[in-house]
Amino acid sequence: MKKVIIAVIVLTMSFLLVGCGAGKGTEQKQLKKVRVLLDWTPNTNHTGVYVAQKRGYYQEQGLDVEIVQPSEGGTSQLVAAGQGEFGFSYQEELTVARTKGVPVVALAAVIQHNTSGFASPLDKGIKTPKDFEGKKYGGWGSPAEEAMIKALMNREKADFGQVEMINIGAADFFSSVRKDIDFAWIYWGWAGVESELKGMPLNFIRLIDYSDALDFYSPVLVAAEDMIKNDPDTVSRFIKATVKGYEDCIREPRETGQILLDSVPELNRDLVMNSQVYLAKEYRADAPAWGQMSEQRWKNYADWMFAQGLIEKPLDYQKAFTNEFLPKE
Repeated sequence: MKKVIIAVIVLTMSFLLVGCGAGKGTEQKQLKKVRVLLDWTPNTNHTGVYVAQKRGYYQEQGLDVEIVQPSEGGTSQLVAAGQGEFGFSYQEELTVARTKGVPVVALAAVIQHNTSGFASPLDKGIKTPKDFEGKKYGGWGSPAEEAMIKALMNREKADFGQVEMINIGAADFFSSVRKDIDFAWIYWGWAGVESELKGMPLNFIRLIDYSDALDFYSPVLVAAEDMIKNDPDTVSRFIKATVKGYEDCIREPRETGQILLDSVPELNRDLVMNSQVYLAKEYRADAPAWGQMSEQRWKNYADWMFAQGLIEKPLDYQKAFTNEFLPKE
């Protein structure tokens, strides 16, 4: 009789173990796979998604998130074409895309204010846009670069025709200004921080010092209109987890910087850590909550782009972004 009881217990436990294993397997299979496309090589703009991935925030929301490094083509176009469910873009790219009929929408501002501007070593003597005359600009070949330089120079009655435009692509800023160019458009949270680490002081002409219209969002997280319309639950779960990732970046810059380094070990440790500390104050800044976007700022920049001839028609800016999936405070 004892042998029979023992056999029954063993058999029962076997079924329970098999059942538990099946349950785990089912739970894992239920995770929905989504892809996030980066806009550039991994850097501290992207840390929040790496944190949400590593700390299990996406898994808590039933998502299996793959972070995909950029390929050829703008992120907005790739997301609209179904190459990824979400992506990092920027306000200028999305504005151009939407006026050309590409159905993408901004879901969150990764950094609240524009930290970019035109930078140059001190010995180049470029302190104002008028000093661009007779200098070489190194960029990536976007029409927005020429329009931005022209607009700033026009304010000071300077001659854009005296600027030599050179396409340096993704070449390193520091190497380029030593031998090929005089100034370039950089983001202070990365190249600016790196200049401080290198002990290389820069003259820096911040765009937001010249016009409120130039306080655009860069980068932003985007999704296709169809995704938002047909699967708002996945969008909501993705943003909820991503918000937690960036809130961690704000509270714990060094710990989250280490997560980025663990995920992308080829990055420079000192640069990542110092950039992370800098951006901890910039991700949210004065917004009521991380990611929140202003209708007025979308309108201002779209109007500026139209005035500069960067878009062929005015942007329906109210449809270009949504705060629907973000926390209110």
